Amino acid sequence: MRRMGDNGRAMSPTQAAITAADTDVLVVGAGPAGSATAAWAARAGLDVTLVDAEVFPRDKPCGDGLTPRAIAELDELGLAPWLEGRARNWGLRAQGFGQELYLPWPGGSLPRNGGAAPRLELDAAIRQVALDAGVTALEDLRAVDVRIEGGQVRGVQFTSGTGRDAERSEITCRRLVVADGARSQLGRRLGRTWHRSTVYGVAARAYIASRRSDDPWISSHLELRGEQDELLSGYGWVFPLGDGEVNVGVGTLATAKHPADVNLRGLLAHYAEAQRDSWQFEGDIRAPWSALLPMGGAVSGVAGTNWMLVGDAAGCVNPLNGEGIDYGLETGHLAAQVLANTIPNRSLNYSHQWAPMLRERYGTAFSIARRLAGFLTVPGLLPTLGPVGMRSRALMTVALRVMGNLVTPEDTDTVARLWRVAGRQSIRLDDRPPFT
Repeated sequence: MRRMGDNGRAMSPTQAAITAADTDVLVVGAGPAGSATAAWAARAGLDVTLVDAEVFPRDKPCGDGLTPRAIAELDELGLAPWLEGRARNWGLRAQGFGQELYLPWPGGSLPRNGGAAPRLELDAAIRQVALDAGVTALEDLRAVDVRIEGGQVRGVQFTSGTGRDAERSEITCRRLVVADGARSQLGRRLGRTWHRSTVYGVAARAYIASRRSDDPWISSHLELRGEQDELLSGYGWVFPLGDGEVNVGVGTLATAKHPADVNLRGLLAHYAEAQRDSWQFEGDIRAPWSALLPMGGAVSGVAGTNWMLVGDAAGCVNPLNGEGIDYGLETGHLAAQVLANTIPNRSLNYSHQWAPMLRERYGTAFSIARRLAGFLTVPGLLPTLGPVGMRSRALMTVALRVMGNLVTPEDTDTVARLWRVAGRQSIRLDDRPPFT
């Protein structure tokens, strides 16, 4: 445990938890969503404790890309100076079906640049913002259960260590924010359910040295080929990190009806080798890591009387590109506003407001995005539509904007209006709308 006691000695996780045994707002998970929630809530004057199962700095499986939406939220948090020292990119280099297109970020109400930063560094930086705001942060405490009394979460139980050395402790709270990631073990204890009838993602990433690590464009290969040269419903990426390495990865789409039948680690190695010459890779890939992602709000049970799920735990991942950092930051910001505007233990019931708020903000975009992504899992459709799309720069420019969910409520142009209309029509057709 990295927290220090008054005598200057390191405290055990249990001792540290006892010092923060009661808090107004308990945030479980210190990724972008959890740390953003904690930072904004503390800035609003709330007593916040932020707990993570790992010891920082710690890694997470991710493509490390930062869309303009993410850049905007990081700027608001005050991390613009930190971003100045990280990789910056100006858009997407889309490749596939014999074509290569350079597609700048659309700008509008969002920044005109994106970025990239390893999660090992990014998560620590956002967490530090929370610490600077006065948040009490604890590490090496894994949430395993909740104590519910009178219909409200009154405490969360944690363990630290393994086997006979495992210690158990509890932190009591008046309000709880669950930000423990895509699998969300604590969310499951609270009744969160992931519905796999809509599209979900499986992805893997690694790092490799590259003499092009300062390339100002992120690259996506939309014609992803498997080890037997079969066309897969997904894409490969190379995201320059500006530090001598790139993040290289592959992701495929699946549904319960059309599951992904692919060896991700093998596919990742195959894809990285195919890019070796063009990206001037040196050596072997390192730190490969795979993940399974609920997407497009395909979860129910995202809130209860005094608790909410944010970020990946709430299924806030873009079905068309797998991006989740921006939604984590945004939902954390939104959750903090809800916390700041409600008084604990007085007519408190987030179950009636949180899912509708998420649906209002993301529902239409997620509905149409997961519908379009679901089409891509249908055998034979991608080989037909892929070449058509890649031959049209105008079409792909629009695709970049909508695939990246770079349409904001402030945008009133034709594409934005059509996207919103299509989203409203799509959500009416959903058997299970997002977050229900």
